[in-house]
Amino acid sequence: MPECGVLPAGLVTTVVAALAALACAGSPAAPSAADGQAAEPGFVSLFDGKTLDGWQGAVDGYEVRDGAIQCKAGSGGNLFTKKIYRNFVVRLDIQLPPAGNNGLAIRYPGEGDAAYVAMAEVQVLDDGDPKYKDLDPRQAHGSAYGMVAAERGHLKPVGQWNEEEVTVTGSTIRVVLNGHQILDADLSKVTTFMADSAHPGKDRTEGYFGFAGHQDPVRFRHIRIRELP
Repeated sequence: MPECGVLPAGLVTTVVAALAALACAGSPAAPSAADGQAAEPGFVSLFDGKTLDGWQGAVDGYEVRDGAIQCKAGSGGNLFTKKIYRNFVVRLDIQLPPAGNNGLAIRYPGEGDAAYVAMAEVQVLDDGDPKYKDLDPRQAHGSAYGMVAAERGHLKPVGQWNEEEVTVTGSTIRVVLNGHQILDADLSKVTTFMADSAHPGKDRTEGYFGFAGHQDPVRFRHIRIRELP
């Protein structure tokens, strides 16, 4: 018989295991996003890491490869959400091939050239490639295409993943690339345009979010969005 107050070793093991099970049952599971990225408060994943479910438009111009949405080489077009957004913050990772060109369609109406009919196309571009040595500043990566130039020099080397955040509130767009704010623009104040090409969509107050592919295999992953008031 064991001494008074001392439990047998086997019983101690059973009790510990039972307490551990109760603790796990009472603890909430760690949040996770659909594509495996840890969830962030208020953000909703736009990409499940496997399919183009939830997207519309040029679905044949894109594919899912290794957990990322990739524009098919020689194809592309506008791939956009099925939901309309007004004010929001979108976060995503971007990987550029050499001379890669794409864009983030902001408040896109669902048809037409996103660079002009949407509020803006936030440029996605390997702007350091020699191909773009004569680039207009308003075409650099992160710019509100053709309207407001972004600060250059914060892209990672080609092939590496860049972290980007775009905040859209009212008539303003703010872009943070790899921890550096590269654009803070109020499009309602823009009166001059690249090549004198008007942007009739710049004052749009709502629309879809998406990608404006230009035939290059640019890749996107960990795409999540948080709506703002």
